[in-house]
Amino acid sequence: MVRGELEINSPFSINFTIMISTKNIISSYEDVPSEWIFEYYLNLSEKLVGQDVKMYSVFKTEKTPSMYVYFTVSNNSYKFKDFSSGNQGGPVNLVMALFSIDFFSATSMIINDYERFIKDNRYALNVEYKVQDKYKVVDYEMRHWTNLDKDYWMKYKIGSKLLEYYNVTPLSFFSMEKTEPDGSISSVKISLNNIYGYFRRNGSLYKIYMPKNTDKKFIKVENYIQGSDQLVSVKSNLIITASLKDLMAFRMLNIPDFQAIAPDSENSMINESAIDKLKEKFDKIIVLFDNDVAGKESSEKYKKRYGFDYVTLDMSKDLSDSVKDYGIDAVRDKLKQML
Repeated sequence: MVRGELEINSPFSINFTIMISTKNIISSYEDVPSEWIFEYYLNLSEKLVGQDVKMYSVFKTEKTPSMYVYFTVSNNSYKFKDFSSGNQGGPVNLVMALFSIDFFSATSMIINDYERFIKDNRYALNVEYKVQDKYKVVDYEMRHWTNLDKDYWMKYKIGSKLLEYYNVTPLSFFSMEKTEPDGSISSVKISLNNIYGYFRRNGSLYKIYMPKNTDKKFIKVENYIQGSDQLVSVKSNLIITASLKDLMAFRMLNIPDFQAIAPDSENSMINESAIDKLKEKFDKIIVLFDNDVAGKESSEKYKKRYGFDYVTLDMSKDLSDSVKDYGIDAVRDKLKQML
């Protein structure tokens, strides 16, 4: 409360107290709890107290949830990443993307909406975050190749030698564990046909691929630019594909003077320091992502951020499907003209 006195020049004096409430005055958007911004603008049914939330994208219609709201210990606040649209960042980035407004407009909206909210509602400002552990791969078992594996990979003209070269190995199962808030351990063991481990040259597992699992095809274990172990030190051109499968399909095309890599996913940007090193090694870098809206938007982001040209193969959804549907020769001929 602000207390003061006002004296008026008149035949008589009036002394009174001005009571100004500072309860609902927010001086900066940084005074607004990040979890409230996500709860309010995403209309979440649960209060964010350290847990991660997976949901359907609020930016695009999708069949499988691909948007994550997650807690970052380093910043002690919430962020989001939407794999469907590529939007990501902190709470202000969310509001900017939701309403297509600039930074100033977004921060003003957040302050005004929060002031109106707390005027009629109680909100706990000092949240004790209980950060929840996430499932991590703790065990796996390799197995021999079978005819089921052959049937799957040969549709894309990818044979055992190429799979071995890129350290793809079939798995009989893998296990994951996480620590619950009460200290207990939750575990799950997954055993399916067509499970594949993606390994680095040093033997470390960086991803698990389950092509027959419609709910979740990939389990990321660690960060890695796919195909980087197989790059050779000769001056040539580089293709950035959307996936390791596309990368291997591209290699089957045998287009001279081109090598290939793939990020963790089409929506994951390769960081600037890695790009700078690639620019030193290659004469030209071209992006080749999926032939859909998400692929084209991701290609545009690489062009805007790094200045890379991109090509869109207008055959099937992606490069490996194009090889499956049209054959190596047809894809090679078309892609060589585009490159």
